[in-house]
Amino acid sequence: MQGLYLNQQPFVLATADPRLVLAFDVGTTFSGAAYAILDPGKIPKVLPITRYPKQENGDFKIPSVLYYTQDGKLRAAGAEATTAEMKIAAEDEELIFVEWFKLHLRPMHLSGVKSGDLPPLPPGKSATDVLSDYLGYLYDCAKIYIQESHASGDILWASLDNRIDFVLSHPNGWEGPQQSKMREAAIRAGLVPQIEAGRNRIHFVSEGEASLHFCLDSGLASEVTEAGEGVMIIDAGGGTVDISTYAIIKSSPITVEEISSPECLLQGSTRVNVRAQKFLEEKLNKSRFKDDISTIIERFDKATKLTFKDSNEKAYIQFGSARDRDLELGIRSGQLVLNGNDVAKFFQPSVESIIAAVRRQLRNTIGIDAIHTAFFVGGFAASPWLYSKLQAALNTTDLKLCRPDNHTNKAVAEGAISFFVEHYVTARVAKFTYGSEAAIPYDASDPEHISRRSKAGMNLAGNLVLPDAFLPLLTKGTRVRNEEELTLDMMMNGLRPRDIGEIEADIICFRGKNKTPLFTDNQPAFFSTLCTIKGDTSNIPKERKRGPDGFYFTQEFSVVLLCGLTEMKAQLAWFKNGKEVRGPAQIVYDIEATG
Repeated sequence: MQGLYLNQQPFVLATADPRLVLAFDVGTTFSGAAYAILDPGKIPKVLPITRYPKQENGDFKIPSVLYYTQDGKLRAAGAEATTAEMKIAAEDEELIFVEWFKLHLRPMHLSGVKSGDLPPLPPGKSATDVLSDYLGYLYDCAKIYIQESHASGDILWASLDNRIDFVLSHPNGWEGPQQSKMREAAIRAGLVPQIEAGRNRIHFVSEGEASLHFCLDSGLASEVTEAGEGVMIIDAGGGTVDISTYAIIKSSPITVEEISSPECLLQGSTRVNVRAQKFLEEKLNKSRFKDDISTIIERFDKATKLTFKDSNEKAYIQFGSARDRDLELGIRSGQLVLNGNDVAKFFQPSVESIIAAVRRQLRNTIGIDAIHTAFFVGGFAASPWLYSKLQAALNTTDLKLCRPDNHTNKAVAEGAISFFVEHYVTARVAKFTYGSEAAIPYDASDPEHISRRSKAGMNLAGNLVLPDAFLPLLTKGTRVRNEEELTLDMMMNGLRPRDIGEIEADIICFRGKNKTPLFTDNQPAFFSTLCTIKGDTSNIPKERKRGPDGFYFTQEFSVVLLCGLTEMKAQLAWFKNGKEVRGPAQIVYDIEATG
């Protein structure tokens, strides 16, 4: 059995019972899974799932594709959906083919992909629905693999079935709303029950951070694990390219901090296909070969794209028989010949975007002078053309581009297990500025206030206040440690105690260039609600006060946020009899409004 050991240290569990941790890396074009049995006092071993239905010869990845019936039932998934017999069945049964569904989950603020560029979802199905079906399929495959690969596998699985933690990886640019959709998909798939304890068994990690863990655990980054060294991870996949930069703070035990805001580019290998298809549609539009474009793109994706390395040489796409011929179009013996410069243009936007992002990472690092090593992983990293162009561009910097051959297409799934066990990264950098909207006391000497005088109004205390003020909680580029708490002090007023018995406070994200905007009515297009914090405030002390219109009640408390984790957490805090009291708070995302 293949696998790698984590940090060569015995694992300590909070309980004496073994647990199973399963990681699912659902990619745009290919997906993978890995697992580890966590037994107290033993060194955990990460193992990839390498057998899937119709792909029993041992592979780390399966295609992220599905077939649905016309009435919306799942017919086939993964490698089973790519067989010749399934293609025939698809024609006979009029099945609906689904691919690239992951990109339908993307945050709408990320540029590079338009909805029209994506294959449509089945009628009546959301991206969450499809993800749920695919997660359920991966779970079934993992269950069978573990049962078949271990002695007394059935007994082993039965003993662990209710003690499974799941780690779901996602692109760097995915945020709370996307995590919320992924958790909902996992629950619908039956991975965990719809209860708080079940929801807490779903964990998230960015693909960049998972890849870092893989590089550290597999020895790929052994040369850069000295304290003070920096490392960049460029994870190039089918849909996204995730770029993350870290500093090694301690070498034993390994402690890492993020030192630049991670980036997520929608410029993965599928974008090359999209550009190639548009080119071919124009080229072959008036020919008898226009009906062969889908076949040509499929062959381009599986062969030509992977071997293209020189723009001065012709590129060949074999798609037909010896009788297929049109010299004006460059078709001979069923083979389409393309100019190398044209093929290079299919890659160019991705190449330029990645180079620009790498340079931004180098410019914006915090607390370290230079980064000398970048690990280039992921399926798209296998492209010799992409690698050579990045390597040439980085020759003018001190950054050395390393493309390991050690099965880095499984980096995210195995790295996600390592993340769950080790947690090397102890600080992360805010990608945007976060805060809340509030009414603040009107200042007659402030020009910003004067310009908004018409919006001012009286509160229950009789004070003139100005709405739409932005109170920053976390500024873009700030490094936040795992357990660091950020507090948002709040005051609620009401005519009756029950009027202030619960809170619904929006956390607002500002995506503009300046870090600390003063008001939300300035550049409103750059503000959006990230989530809503909800909590019960009925037990928080209330003070009865007199205002100009009579008595009213007021209470003071804080919303406490943990923003340094891979998933944001919240609590309420207040003082009672001089002592701080904590209460639960729920983070709610409007997943229907996130695309």
